[in-house]
Amino acid sequence: MRVAFVGKGGSGKTTMSALFARYTALRGGPVVAIDADINQHLGMVLGVADNEMPKPLGSHLTEIKDFLRGDNPLIESAAAMVKTTPPGRGSRLLRLDGDDSVHERFAVTTAEGVRLMVTGPFAESDLGVSCYHSKVGAVELYLNHLVDGPGEYAVIDMTAGADSFASGLFTRFDLTVLVAEPSRQGVGVYRQYRDYAADFGVSIVVVGNKVQGPDDVAFLRDQVGDDLFACFEHSAAVRAMEQGRPFTLSDLEPANLDGLARLLDRVDTQPKDWETFGRQTVEFHLRNAEAWANRATGADLKSQIDPSFVYGPAALALTG
Repeated sequence: MRVAFVGKGGSGKTTMSALFARYTALRGGPVVAIDADINQHLGMVLGVADNEMPKPLGSHLTEIKDFLRGDNPLIESAAAMVKTTPPGRGSRLLRLDGDDSVHERFAVTTAEGVRLMVTGPFAESDLGVSCYHSKVGAVELYLNHLVDGPGEYAVIDMTAGADSFASGLFTRFDLTVLVAEPSRQGVGVYRQYRDYAADFGVSIVVVGNKVQGPDDVAFLRDQVGDDLFACFEHSAAVRAMEQGRPFTLSDLEPANLDGLARLLDRVDTQPKDWETFGRQTVEFHLRNAEAWANRATGADLKSQIDPSFVYGPAALALTG
């Protein structure tokens, strides 16, 4: 299952992503956590030292594209691949517990069993010449080529606000968890996300964070209604972790541990809709081809669509 954590900057979505990934990995996994935020802090919250961080996906796009295209005859080269390029017969697909070169080269495993991948920060060399979506495009390609099943989890810490709507990335998830503080700014991002996603069948739940009492819960319930799934208390244990002090999940307050358990149960009951996933993959590839990608590559990228390709586990028998 693919789970995205989104929200206003400062809402705690990175911390929630890390807590959920750690909790889920300790219950068996496999779990891959991907930092797709322009502010790259997920590794720190997962306990990965700066000198142990994985190679950034966004800096190795050509290598990743070459691997994923395999011997797909519809894709001439890595240069002809864009972030929305769909898989087809001959493409290499990914498994969350796989030992393929993408996970081998671009992931590190934490002590708790989470495999961490990162898009990489917005570097000085990028200033004035590129946008962060060029790095996040690596995540979109990864998810387009990922075949995940029950009890397997991809946890993505997205960039703040509604920035993922600049591509089709917002449709690549089974469940989107919007982390909202009990404030007008926090619920404002929820409304924006809900309205943008309404026409695409995106499943959204809201997790209230840094809640300090019944008034905060009542505010969130009044503002987001039935989409409010759980509330996490303001946590002294999390604050200690953010300050660099030792932390394990057993340090969490019982109510917050219960919230993680409920969230995992909610993810596990979310239906997996490969048919819609495949249809939207093609839809956004055609949109991008017409808007900019045909011009950028000098090719008609609708020819990359394999009409006989079926998304999901059945595709594993048809690809390289």
